[in-house]
Amino acid sequence: MTVPTGQCCAPIAREPLAEDAAAELAVMLKAVADPVRLRLLSMIGSHAGGEACVCDLTGTFDLTAPTISHHLKVLRTAGLIDGERRGTWVYYRIVPEAVNRLGALFAPLTESAPGPAPQPAAGRTELELLPA
Repeated sequence: MTVPTGQCCAPIAREPLAEDAAAELAVMLKAVADPVRLRLLSMIGSHAGGEACVCDLTGTFDLTAPTISHHLKVLRTAGLIDGERRGTWVYYRIVPEAVNRLGALFAPLTESAPGPAPQPAAGRTELELLPA
């Protein structure tokens, strides 16, 4: 297998982040760095209708309701989810712009125009990956 050398790097490696952007992104990254919060975000995003009642989330974990509420608050404070109270329950949904911003941070750039595969620079060779 050959590692492609023609694709450029992810946006995080393309140019330095501004201090304020780095601070905002760090809050989001810290929020999803916890396995429970990452699962909650996934459960909310993949739930039918694009939103989930807190009552649909609490039974999945071996955690107390206040602990689940804390994790949801961290995700909400980070701007990754939003909630709406309906009666006694809160319904959560993903904030697409925030989640897309995180995804775009590490997504590789794509070629804008089709064409022949780029060739390695003079004196460089493509890396060959050997089977393990």
